[in-house]
Amino acid sequence: MKEKTKFLLLIGAFITCCYMPWENPIIRRSGLEAFLMLQEYTREHVLVCLIPAFFIAGAISVFISQAAVLKYFGHKANKILSYAVASVSGAILAVCSCTVLPLFAGIYIRGAGIGPASAFLYSGPAINVLAITMTAQILGWKLGLARAVCAIIFAIITGLLMTFFFKKDDVNRTKGELYLQDEDNKKRSLTQDAIYIATMVFILIFAAFAKPSATSGKLWQTIFDFKWHITGLLLISLIVMIKNWFVKDERIEWINASWGFMKQIFPLLGVGVLFAGFFLGRPGNSALIPEAYIQNLVGGNSLSANLFASVTGSFMYFATLTEVPIIQGLLGAGMGRGPALALLLSGPALSLPNMLVIGGVLGIKKTVFFSIIIITLSTIAGMIYGNIIG
Repeated sequence: MKEKTKFLLLIGAFITCCYMPWENPIIRRSGLEAFLMLQEYTREHVLVCLIPAFFIAGAISVFISQAAVLKYFGHKANKILSYAVASVSGAILAVCSCTVLPLFAGIYIRGAGIGPASAFLYSGPAINVLAITMTAQILGWKLGLARAVCAIIFAIITGLLMTFFFKKDDVNRTKGELYLQDEDNKKRSLTQDAIYIATMVFILIFAAFAKPSATSGKLWQTIFDFKWHITGLLLISLIVMIKNWFVKDERIEWINASWGFMKQIFPLLGVGVLFAGFFLGRPGNSALIPEAYIQNLVGGNSLSANLFASVTGSFMYFATLTEVPIIQGLLGAGMGRGPALALLLSGPALSLPNMLVIGGVLGIKKTVFFSIIIITLSTIAGMIYGNIIG
């Protein structure tokens, strides 16, 4: 963060502290809701959800070579494989909406096709492993699953449409080759890396396993009863892997990468939760913005509600994970499930600052088409999901 930005934030905080009309009962209630929402997040989501996810993201960023993934984006690569890699790269690279921009610019300028590059640009922040985990944990597994599946499908469709519309421009571009690092000196096998990361994923799943309802069945109740036993065994297995498969420098690098994610995201998430609680309140608890206002704009599952959510999300800037508490507050205030998905699909992938950066790489015409594709697909997905869920 630039020093000028820090200074302006401090000035803003000072003015807020001096002139916030806490004597107003609505303001007092909104302030209380903000901190109650932050308390709820801290108690229910940080230890069992966020902490394991940070370590997974750190491991992915350190032990899975980005070069090994990006090599499939070149113009000589198999198209099916290229789009498949691009569409799930968000989960593999664990990048946020700001981190994906220089990666996208690099692979596009160095020869990646407009299709795979666009698919990567969308999937990078949309399938962020932390964001998907938080969505499923806090907003429900159905919305989390819908977000993950739609994001992968949208990445492929977006890439194919960008290729269709701009194929001639793509052919005329200078074709370059992506530089690939030599990985022959790697001591572990790909299988070992996969087992190591999969173990952490299972730790996250079982640690965050919620108590099932009475009608869910005996199997789910049994898993819940023994979830900490299973988690403990997985932790022991993970410790053995870390001790035997990794050298000291690698372990330090992994911890540093995980800590980097924590430093980057925790402050933004905390601020996002406070703002969401202050303006929207917790589910079932009103705050500053009247619930009737939200219900009129994005309530139900109409075309206008889904389109409004998609367009609004595409211009707003969501720091990583902050879209989750914001949408949690909107859902509690009357937002429909369809518009919620539409906002989740368009918001993290697009923003006005992102559009400006993308425009500098692709040009205005391609950027406009890319944005229209995302908004349209998000609106359609929201309406379909809203009709299915009811």
